[in-house]
Amino acid sequence: PLFNSHEFWPAHEAWESIWLKATGDEKRFLQGLIQLAAAYHHVKRGTLSGAVRLFDASLEKLAPFEDGYLGVRYADAIATAARHRERIARGETIDAREYPKLAFE
Repeated sequence: PLFNSHEFWPAHEAWESIWLKATGDEKRFLQGLIQLAAAYHHVKRGTLSGAVRLFDASLEKLAPFEDGYLGVRYADAIATAARHRERIARGETIDAREYPKLAFE
């Protein structure tokens, strides 16, 4: 998948095309994934204030869902993203080798 290959903007765009047709909980969940991809896109570009804002939005949107929702195993990625958000807020950098991965059922 694009996200796992660190192609965060293309992942964002791919999920957005699905999100546009979704409704209800699926729409909210997909928006959380879109925001997660956008956050890591900002990390790669070095726009850290944008990354923090998007991490916050993503974590809030994804919090109500159980791991495995819509076949996406994302619990480890969200835990990593929360740690990355805190590090970035302190001005630290994130190495690409630390980027999380999603698993799909």
